[in-house]
Amino acid sequence: MNHYHQSSGTIEINTRLVTTGVVLTAVGAVTAWAGMAITASAVFAAGRRIIREMDVPPTQQAAAKLRQAREASRAGMEAWHSTSGTQT
Repeated sequence: MNHYHQSSGTIEINTRLVTTGVVLTAVGAVTAWAGMAITASAVFAAGRRIIREMDVPPTQQAAAKLRQAREASRAGMEAWHSTSGTQT
């Protein structure tokens, strides 16, 4: 059986080797995607577990930090107004 294909020029291509290469590449890509999916699943599960074990949930922490920032901003504005002699 002749596995060589004569193209329009003088290049001879071994189609069996090309086919084998394509198949191996496809198998490698599928294996890589499966590995990435398993890794992502493990990382997300660990993240969920860490969040569940927190004393204060992240949403409450964010709300508290936002309140602190607003209070600090208000205090800064009040201090600035009191030193500049204007009141709001």
